[in-house]
Amino acid sequence: MSRLNLSYIIEITRRDFAERFAGSVLGSMWAIIWPMINLFIYIVIFGKLMGARLPGTSEMNSYGIYLAAGLIPWLAFSETINRCASVFPAKKHIITKVNTSFLALLLHINLSETITYVISMLVFFLILLCTGYEFHISLWLLPVLYYLQQMLALGLGLIAGVLNVFIRDVRQITGVILQLWFWFTPIVYIVDILPEPVRKIIMYNPAFRLIDAYHKIFAFHSYPSFKGLWVLAVVTHLILFFSFLMLRYLEKDIRDFL
Repeated sequence: MSRLNLSYIIEITRRDFAERFAGSVLGSMWAIIWPMINLFIYIVIFGKLMGARLPGTSEMNSYGIYLAAGLIPWLAFSETINRCASVFPAKKHIITKVNTSFLALLLHINLSETITYVISMLVFFLILLCTGYEFHISLWLLPVLYYLQQMLALGLGLIAGVLNVFIRDVRQITGVILQLWFWFTPIVYIVDILPEPVRKIIMYNPAFRLIDAYHKIFAFHSYPSFKGLWVLAVVTHLILFFSFLMLRYLEKDIRDFL
């Protein structure tokens, strides 16, 4: 496996982020404008105008905060997996000409989505401050949650990316699975509305553990389940370990197929 080059990862990340807004008048300013528009819709439209509320709370912005707190991490998580699934064919022109590290191509996606996530979170925090929101001490867990979230996405994205080289339908299958996964994860609804048998099943959904932790911190001002996060950490690193072994074993075949 080719060695990682940090400067190379940073450079392709910079290019990736710049290419998203290439040719537009406002350029990278759109990275700030879009989160502001989306968060305005979540918090103001759903919270104030539509009057949506979370059960057990009278706070006017509660549902908007609940929605934003789940959607921001989910978008980073799902986009990382989705983009990793097609990264090798998309970067074929680089892989076939340069002895580049496959892992670097995946890490640049992770880093690019991290930039988008951080910008969205900063805008989210700014809006919360403007609305008089009181932050909970559990905010210190956010870096831990993001690490687990993106490492899980990296592992799953790597598996999908490797399989997609040999079975091109995997790219489309990944999109379908992510769409179903979104609705199987309580992001736009609360878990309490589900029937008891479904609630028991959903506890095994790793995305539920992540999103529920974000909801606990932002919407319910409490700590998430540490036991659940420990289990998630073990599962995440097992998937990551398996995906690295898979890449190491099949790297030569991937280059040949491309």
